[in-house]
Amino acid sequence: MNRKPKYIPAMNHKYNLNKILKRQLFETMLKIRLAEEKIVAVYHEQHMRTPTHLSIGQEAVAVGICSALKKDDQVFSPHRCHAHYLAKGGNLNAFFAELCGRETGSNRGRVGSAHLTDEKAHVYASPILGAMIPVAVGAALAFKMDRLKKVAVAFLGDAAIEEGIFTESLNFAIVKKLPVLFVCENNLYSTNSPLRVRQPPSPLYKRVSLPELSTQQIDGNDVEKVYQAASKAIQQCRRGKGPIFIECLTYRIHEHVGPLMDYDKGYRSKKEVESWIKKCPIKRFKSKLIKGRIMNSKEIDALTAELKKDMNEAYVKALQSPWPDTKTLLDHVY
Repeated sequence: MNRKPKYIPAMNHKYNLNKILKRQLFETMLKIRLAEEKIVAVYHEQHMRTPTHLSIGQEAVAVGICSALKKDDQVFSPHRCHAHYLAKGGNLNAFFAELCGRETGSNRGRVGSAHLTDEKAHVYASPILGAMIPVAVGAALAFKMDRLKKVAVAFLGDAAIEEGIFTESLNFAIVKKLPVLFVCENNLYSTNSPLRVRQPPSPLYKRVSLPELSTQQIDGNDVEKVYQAASKAIQQCRRGKGPIFIECLTYRIHEHVGPLMDYDKGYRSKKEVESWIKKCPIKRFKSKLIKGRIMNSKEIDALTAELKKDMNEAYVKALQSPWPDTKTLLDHVY
């Protein structure tokens, strides 16, 4: 089964979440987690000859933001794009086929893990640091010129704040009052460089704060808080009150690129990684759903089994799919 996210608006002006939406948020986070755990399990088979930037530990940001969007809102993602692609409604079969370089992939097997793009889901990605920030701003400008009530989301990491294009894009978006939401997934590292050795100690959201720009910092491992903040920000953007900047504090559990753990490389400790594993957004929300009697353990186990079956079937289907025809090698090359 290739489930697609349901886009369910908040129930009232306080952006409270109903039971259906809570279950959907959990399901989508779990789908992303299990998809990436499948990658970890099979990567050694070398059918995926593409670098993989996993979002394990960061799922709440992608799901909270994308679930607050409408289907035709557009998302622009950096290299760590799996979660954004799946949260926005990207096709699971096309996802695995793309990672395996097959013709049935989201981009016909030509781009791999870090460029996942799906026009039907309105999600676009590029691995070049900060490259999609101005593209998101350009999309927002087009929405405003065409008088469309659409919003563009620019996902970026904490390292992208250091790129000149971020400041230039932010400045242009403010001047033009564009409907763009800047979402910083602050996972505290740029590859193996800790945030503390790259930037001043002041919080990111305070450093980019201006009278003309609404900014805030939230717990990026709390999917409800992310959804609520996103819902409010997106509605403000639709009313011409944008742009808006949200800093989401989160953490990647696996290495910067690849399926392994990397606390043996010296730049972070096993103790630090384990402390963040305890803050896992899925475990936290699962506990909350059970305590609130929204889902029980038996339902969650059944859902997990069903989604694992989806992952296995999607991977097998990918391996059974054809390779791109060599005659098309130069297609779409500029």
